[in-house]
Amino acid sequence: MLLELARQAYNALKHNRRRSILTMLGMAWGIATVVILLAFGSGLERAISLMFSSWGTEVIGAFPGRTSLQVGGSKAGTEVRLKLADVDYVRNEVPMIKGVSPVFDRQNGANIQHDTRTYTNLFLTGVFPVYERIRGFAVATGRGLSEEDQFQRARVAVIGDEAKRKLFSGESALGQSIRINGLSFEVVGIYQHKVQGGDNNDNSMVVIPFSAMGDLYDTQYITGIFMDYEGQDHQQLARVVRSVLASHHNFRTDDHRAVFIADFKQDFDEFRIVTVALKILLAFIGALTLGIGGIGLMNIMLVSVQQRTREIGVEKALGAHRAHILFQFLAEAMVITALGGLLGVAFAYLVSWSVPSKAKSRNPGNCASIRLSHDA
Repeated sequence: MLLELARQAYNALKHNRRRSILTMLGMAWGIATVVILLAFGSGLERAISLMFSSWGTEVIGAFPGRTSLQVGGSKAGTEVRLKLADVDYVRNEVPMIKGVSPVFDRQNGANIQHDTRTYTNLFLTGVFPVYERIRGFAVATGRGLSEEDQFQRARVAVIGDEAKRKLFSGESALGQSIRINGLSFEVVGIYQHKVQGGDNNDNSMVVIPFSAMGDLYDTQYITGIFMDYEGQDHQQLARVVRSVLASHHNFRTDDHRAVFIADFKQDFDEFRIVTVALKILLAFIGALTLGIGGIGLMNIMLVSVQQRTREIGVEKALGAHRAHILFQFLAEAMVITALGGLLGVAFAYLVSWSVPSKAKSRNPGNCASIRLSHDA
């Protein structure tokens, strides 16, 4: 009996081929919309996680600014200038700190040359060797900076893959020399590519020991301080860092403009909340679209029942039960839904597969960018 009812359901779909196909396409579109929107939300979440992982989530940065609150005899608007001694203050007075590095950088100012190629838009940075671990730099070829380089004031450099491409094109860079403001530095390593973009990114960095930076510039005042830490209370740690710097630079601990504290973990958590909310919104929109397709299927099946009342009466006269007739129409609806679902999933997969490929071919290596503002 059930096999015969299934055969009748198939014949009914075949007889109303145009109506069945249109209903199937409506279900396919609804399911494809749900899958594509959810895939977009998940892809955005992964992209943000990848961006922040390139900076490091358990990282805190401190950058100088100007006071906005009066303290003692000092007026508001006094410039705060960080020094190398502040690195020792943070290392010795802030608990749970694993490593601290000063940062002295020059962008669009340093003259970096190799043979006939000269660039002034590469990001020159002088740091301690621990900076590579703090920021999560991985060396693709060669080696990174060492404590010996810092101690001996070695004129060595580790460069990003974009800087390597600009300076050396297809040539090997290891062991080659580059000239920075007229001084020769040996390239000892190439960093792995990071998922960032633009001109101001890690891939265009030229990293040298902080001690060697003193041969190029006056490093009395540093650009900022980077540190990584242990534990989960990153907000309290950021407050302690500000408090330590406030005690040595005579500004109020609640003056956030005096020293800008970049808490990457907090920024990551805030972005994650936004992405979760966006995923819920996209899922809701997709569910509405799918619901419209379901209503269309319901209306079509209602029309089908009304058109086949005589057929239903004949089946009851031949001994068919209510459940048998219900199964027949449910079978038609399930076949439409199943075929539409398979078609929708296949279409969504094709869209999800093709979009990243086109984006990559149009703009290679330019997926995301995070820039730090040194302003308060």
